[in-house]
Amino acid sequence: QVQLVESGGGLVQAGGSLRLSCAASRRTLIGYAMGWFRQAPGKERVFVSRISWSGGRTEYADSVKGRFTISRENAKNTVYLQMNSLKPEDTAVYYCAAGTIESANSREYAFWGQGIQVTVSS
Repeated sequence: QVQLVESGGGLVQAGGSLRLSCAASRRTLIGYAMGWFRQAPGKERVFVSRISWSGGRTEYADSVKGRFTISRENAKNTVYLQMNSLKPEDTAVYYCAAGTIESANSREYAFWGQGIQVTVSS
């Protein structure tokens, strides 16, 4: 069982930056692909970014490409999402997830964090 805890969310003005962290407890993240998803009020949870277990492969949703960067430190069992040039439409609850398959499909991820709020004011 992998337990994931997100941190680093909060309120930021448009154009600002935040870095989300996702730390795993009880078990290493080595061997797991990691993903970030987000859910805005009244909308479905959508893919944001993913990274392979080694960190060598990444993928981004078109809406965040060029602004967000995913990375990981396996020695610290932590995955990051650096978010720059934030926009009000980035406002959502952000979730990290772990799975054995690299995918943009949330169904491929078996373990999820509790989510963290990111609010971008205009």
